[in-house]
Amino acid sequence: MLLKKGSSGEEVKSLQRFLGLADDGAFGPGTEAAVKIWQEKHGLSADGIVGNATWERMGLGAVHVAETAAPVAAAPSASGFKLDKLKGHIPDAVLAQIPDTAAKFNITNSLRLAHFLAQCGHESGGFKAVAENLNYSADGLKKIFGKYFPGDLSASYARQPEKIAARVYASRMGNGDEASKDGWNYRGRGYIQLTGKSNYTAFTKFIGEDCVAAPDLVASKYALASAAFFFDSNKLWSICDKGADDATVTAVTKRVNGGTIGLADRIKHFKEYYALLK
Repeated sequence: MLLKKGSSGEEVKSLQRFLGLADDGAFGPGTEAAVKIWQEKHGLSADGIVGNATWERMGLGAVHVAETAAPVAAAPSASGFKLDKLKGHIPDAVLAQIPDTAAKFNITNSLRLAHFLAQCGHESGGFKAVAENLNYSADGLKKIFGKYFPGDLSASYARQPEKIAARVYASRMGNGDEASKDGWNYRGRGYIQLTGKSNYTAFTKFIGEDCVAAPDLVASKYALASAAFFFDSNKLWSICDKGADDATVTAVTKRVNGGTIGLADRIKHFKEYYALLK
């Protein structure tokens, strides 16, 4: 049984009564905050999400909750996906993160997972890159970020990733000006690059760990989760659900990439993963 922000019903009422809250049956910000506080006090990951471990520590038990009311939709457990079939195709470190990520971010079937992994794999060069590469030459800056480097300005920024990021991401996506270096601090990280202070702030609120104060966590700990957060926040699952054809992969790619760069590779890997998972 999985409850999180947005859940509702008798299960939520049981949880709220346990926490001493008004039992309105709506899992909102107040309930989420109370869950996080309780989890932290009891040595659990304070993510605000009530799964089996939290239910059991509360002494209520997931089975008890399932018996008292109709269950809400939940992501499959580790055994719900044939993850062993992906060994050798997806790095083991990534496979280990899938069950928890699936539970948190609505990856509820193999079709969604295959679409998600295909996009993550391509965007990260085979699950290898977890941070944005901004080591551009002067010519590269003119070509990629021309509007930010008029005249000969690119020459004084070339091969200086920190300066480049501070400039090209300044004063947008919640970042401060160039001098603040927010553009560098909140540069793209994760398998589908989370970029900008506002996005790091939103992810922090969901995941329950301060990635604004420690942005490198997105690369080191939450590379997969931050990518799933992007999918979930941007409602990509509804596109994934349309099917396993090339047109659907193309539609997902456009939302992830802004175009269709690398489409053939994304289609190839989607088909590979889906065939293994279904």
